[in-house]
Amino acid sequence: MRKPSKRKFNGDFKGKDKSSDSFDRKDQRAPRADREDRLNKESKAAEPEEVRPSASTEGVDPESAISIRLNKYIADAGICSRRKADTLIGDGLVEVDGKITKELGTRINPSSVVRVEGKIIKRQKLVYILLNKPKDYLTTTDDPENRRTVMDLIAKATTERVFPVGRLDRQTTGLLLFTNDGELAQKLMHPSHGVRKIYHVELDKEVERNHLEQIARGLELEDGIAYVDAVAFVGPNKKEVGIEIHIGRNRIVRRIFEHLGYDVRKLDRVMYAGLTKKDLPRKRWRMLSPKEVIFLKHLGGKPKK
Repeated sequence: MRKPSKRKFNGDFKGKDKSSDSFDRKDQRAPRADREDRLNKESKAAEPEEVRPSASTEGVDPESAISIRLNKYIADAGICSRRKADTLIGDGLVEVDGKITKELGTRINPSSVVRVEGKIIKRQKLVYILLNKPKDYLTTTDDPENRRTVMDLIAKATTERVFPVGRLDRQTTGLLLFTNDGELAQKLMHPSHGVRKIYHVELDKEVERNHLEQIARGLELEDGIAYVDAVAFVGPNKKEVGIEIHIGRNRIVRRIFEHLGYDVRKLDRVMYAGLTKKDLPRKRWRMLSPKEVIFLKHLGGKPKK
């Protein structure tokens, strides 16, 4: 039976808006075979390295200086998916620099002139924004009741149309990624890639040791077993717990503790896919560096079948 580790989260967590860089990921790690089986079940990982944040305030696209697949160029222009783009190419509806191409897998220079059904298309500038979300903001691109949304906080970040990757509920704070790169967003949200998230949880009362053990083993909720990758107390205060997960079910962290009779007073996502809150105060945003974008694109490899 898995038991909660005696290792603790970094004491700097307590009462401060810092990252979880020093969280010991050996805490509560399930055997590798069990973790892979878990990922396979949830989809019906590579351990990320620490990525140092950049102060850059301009959008980045690491692929902009190299040749790219024609179907990706079309998809990045927002015309259709890559698969549909292949169909358009095969049907002879795509021109590159004035010449029709029907060859799938064609690679082009980003400066090439591409026409789809006679119309020139332009590849979007891919943008990647990291926000340290405060409380009382909805994670949505639009709210019919005109309440404050996370889009208000990044309104001046870019003129491109971006969207949040996943969501944080209204009272949850911490890291939230925005992009117009649909392919990357889908990858990060797919459980088979095992994208890691670490939360700092503050509760209304001290957590009992046997409850920590239950969480570590996997807790049966109304929509199935909720597995975590690590769980530990944050410093000596037994009301504060650090929890690492890769599952993305709705309000999962809150539901885990509510199921055991605790009231979550504060919930803060301090790490997402290797990205941390270092040098990113609450309500502030920054653009990812090219190195961070490349890292995210290679994160976790291909999904397991």
